[in-house]
Amino acid sequence: MLRLVSVLALFVAFVTPAMADDFRPAYLQLKQLDATTYDVLWRVPALDATTTLRLQPVFPPGTQDLTERTSSYAGNAAVLRWRIRVEGGMAGRAVEFPQLPGSRVDVLVRVERADGTEQLGRVLPVDPRFTVTSSPGRLEVVKTYTVLGIGHILLGFDHLLFVLALLLIVDGTRRLIVTITAFTVAHSITLALASLGVLHVPGPPVEALIALSIVFVAAEIVHGRQGRPGLTQRYPWIVSFAFGLLHGLGFASALAEAGLPQNSIPLALLFFNVGVEIGQLIFIAIVLLLLAAGTRAAASMRLSSPAWLWRVPPYAIGGLASYWVFERVAGF
Repeated sequence: MLRLVSVLALFVAFVTPAMADDFRPAYLQLKQLDATTYDVLWRVPALDATTTLRLQPVFPPGTQDLTERTSSYAGNAAVLRWRIRVEGGMAGRAVEFPQLPGSRVDVLVRVERADGTEQLGRVLPVDPRFTVTSSPGRLEVVKTYTVLGIGHILLGFDHLLFVLALLLIVDGTRRLIVTITAFTVAHSITLALASLGVLHVPGPPVEALIALSIVFVAAEIVHGRQGRPGLTQRYPWIVSFAFGLLHGLGFASALAEAGLPQNSIPLALLFFNVGVEIGQLIFIAIVLLLLAAGTRAAASMRLSSPAWLWRVPPYAIGGLASYWVFERVAGF
């Protein structure tokens, strides 16, 4: 069992460290002013004001720029704004991103229609185009925000490492269910409060504290294995709830990238959270299935683990999380 957990922890720690909660896709916003006129906001990752990702949206043939493009640089992204006219409007027509297949980012697209409704979507390198629809439905909001939630948690490796650490320290199915439920309830609360503008917390300190929460739980694993059980091992639901409040703020920062449709805020918020939970359950199920398979394989081959092997997962998790702490503090 420990051998399999060690392999999983090392994979997460050393194969994908650069992707830690790195939910920074390009972003295109179209705000419809009348039947044919749109304000465009295009945000693309950038190293500085002049070094940007070579990625541009391509509008339907015949599109005219009505204003000059103004640009600014903030938050590791270049932001361009201008106004266009699309003969016949955008309904049923596509925006293409021809450079996307050669990049390593996705594109979030948000269309604000003149009637107050919105359309959102995520464009992937495998299909670099976004088709604007004439009117949205509730099913579209449910699908879009569920997928966004799943994508965020499965690409948010700091959140996954925290859940993995909980799996390593909590014994018993009932205690594990209570612990994960407490984490879910807590991050749902702060996700809702922050997304609705009730709670305002700067993003960089939150990200640093999320990394620090992983260091704390990794240290608790070590202490518990050394015969000095800490708060997490004795009352895991308390720790998971407290840190879940913190992680919810991190989820909210990801949701802020996509925005909320003004006519369906409760629905979008609910299903983004549902997506996060689906992604979290997928991860937990994979870990538990791997543990079960590893245990059976070890038993059938009569393998025994060396005494030092238990140290690998918590030290790998804690080491990577410590790196994130310093990296994020340095980025303040």
